[in-house]
Amino acid sequence: MEAVDATTDAIGAGPRTAAGPAPAPPPRRLPAGVYLLGFSLFAMGTAEFLMAGVLPEAADDLGVSLSSAGFLITAFALGVVVGGPPFAVLSLRWPRRTALVVTQGVFALAVAAGLLGDYRVLLVTRVVAGLAYAGFFAVASVTAIGLVPPERTARASGVVVSGLSMAMVAGGPAGTLLGHVTEWRGGFWGVVALTGAGIAGCLLGLPRHGGSGRSAAPSLARELSAMRRPALWGVYAITILTTAAYMITFNYLAALLTEVTALPRVWVPAVLALFGAGAFAGLAVGGRISDRRPHLALLTGASAVVLLSALMAVALHRVWAAVPVVLLLGVAAFVLNPAVYARVFAIAADAPALAGATTVSAFQLGISLTPVLAASALARGAALTAVCLIGAALAAAAVPLILLDRARQARAVRTAEGEDRPPHAGAAGAAGARKAPQS
Repeated sequence: MEAVDATTDAIGAGPRTAAGPAPAPPPRRLPAGVYLLGFSLFAMGTAEFLMAGVLPEAADDLGVSLSSAGFLITAFALGVVVGGPPFAVLSLRWPRRTALVVTQGVFALAVAAGLLGDYRVLLVTRVVAGLAYAGFFAVASVTAIGLVPPERTARASGVVVSGLSMAMVAGGPAGTLLGHVTEWRGGFWGVVALTGAGIAGCLLGLPRHGGSGRSAAPSLARELSAMRRPALWGVYAITILTTAAYMITFNYLAALLTEVTALPRVWVPAVLALFGAGAFAGLAVGGRISDRRPHLALLTGASAVVLLSALMAVALHRVWAAVPVVLLLGVAAFVLNPAVYARVFAIAADAPALAGATTVSAFQLGISLTPVLAASALARGAALTAVCLIGAALAAAAVPLILLDRARQARAVRTAEGEDRPPHAGAAGAAGARKAPQS
């Protein structure tokens, strides 16, 4: 098939003929709709990271303990983990723009209703908001790849995911600052307003069917069949391990910088912003590499996370050493994300909705594991820097799975080449075709 595509491209790039000029090459810039989806994910993702910044104020205002208020974070995470796949099935035959607008609308209403109620209302609405957020994330990923040619899938996915990294390093802190200036609810009202802007952007900037033109007609049977492919679950395991590997360090980075590095608190947001700058660089690099060589991006990112996480445990004792390691860890971490989507949509190209939704759940599950893993070590008296070493171990555990996925893909390619060999290729070709599936 790749040979056919290459031949077609060569013909299309040839000289003018009687039929008219050669078709123009595809534009280098991604469609505006891809960036709109990234903005909407930024708006909604800010709510995920904002609650941690205003948790003490929220606990005091709601009249609950700090530990009880912590369940507000857990409630949102729970909604995200379980929400994506069921919504993907429910909305399979919806126009994608409709699904995007509905999920954003439900999300905004849930956030607003929670701000107007007591602790119990807020707890329930956080679950609903998490469900809607997961549904949007899943549909947005599939929509983005439908807006671009197949060879730019990873780059488009990277732009969408960059909205989440922007929410992590900019939206959450900015919302926290707004909450401190006004009250803790102020940042969440900002999230509602930004989500409303995202709804308007999707209505005005996306086609009605959300870029689904190059996808096959939706089929629940085909989606469920794709989920039985072992290679897909291998990629999900890679996603969970690598996400937990870098997030366990990021989640405890403020504490590490103040307690181990002795960095004044006023400088902590600036260092966190460096991680975000690295994340954007990683997404840009990963998006460009992953379209053609996803395993190179996965192996490079995972190996770098291993080395940098281990180095971080030592570098944190000197601020001049810790700061550049934070920046490089952000780069390494987010080189991985476009490659994960590239593999998922390559394995389940004929059934991307449920596969993409489960990818979102895998990311969130990796994030949700970090408090449990850190608490298990710290409760046994480990130093705070042990979280960095746990991150290194998690990333190292992902490397064999990446190598296995690369070998599985190579076997599939050899098998396909053997099956595509023409019958007149001779005895040697026939022998090669017979051996290919076994290699």
